[in-house]
Amino acid sequence: MKLIGALSSPYVRKVRMVLAEKKLDYQFIPENVWSDHTQIAASNPLGKVPCLLMEGGESVFDSRVIVEYIDTLSPVGKLIPSAGRERAEVKTWEALADGLLDASILARLESTWAGRAETERSDAWIARQMDKVHLALQAMERGLGDKAFCSGIHMSLSDIAVVCALGYLDFRFPQIDWRSPHPSLHKLHDKMALRASFIDTQPQ
Repeated sequence: MKLIGALSSPYVRKVRMVLAEKKLDYQFIPENVWSDHTQIAASNPLGKVPCLLMEGGESVFDSRVIVEYIDTLSPVGKLIPSAGRERAEVKTWEALADGLLDASILARLESTWAGRAETERSDAWIARQMDKVHLALQAMERGLGDKAFCSGIHMSLSDIAVVCALGYLDFRFPQIDWRSPHPSLHKLHDKMALRASFIDTQPQ
């Protein structure tokens, strides 16, 4: 398998962490989708990463689809329950974490995208997205509570998705202090930060 992605992308990081936890080999192909010379459309017509290339050349894209597929490839470290309420809970945690990322990335693009003049940027739009970020953090803190992990008693995709979102805030929004008001998330993050999959996928 080949994974097309950017080392700065939290969605790519989520896939890389899952691949590491599943102990699966793959080739990483770096790609800058914002470059004038990007070739990503040849693999993903949406122009986004991550994109997983199969041995036969087929493409699988969207991080949620990719991690679900990867989890079926090996019985090692099952990360997504197969059915029922447990599965819905894990996928909802992933949706919440990805939603935080969606909002934070939209806010950052509004602030920094070179294709927009300073006079065209909307502070109201940025504030709207950052409100979603803070509401998502509050919901994560409530949902985690005093549990060891987000879903059940073992690490799952829920925890990987959440720490990728928190790691992106540290990477792109260091001015946001999410740790002080969210001690449970802080504890989870620090516990997950000891894993090789976390250490080896730090955003760059």
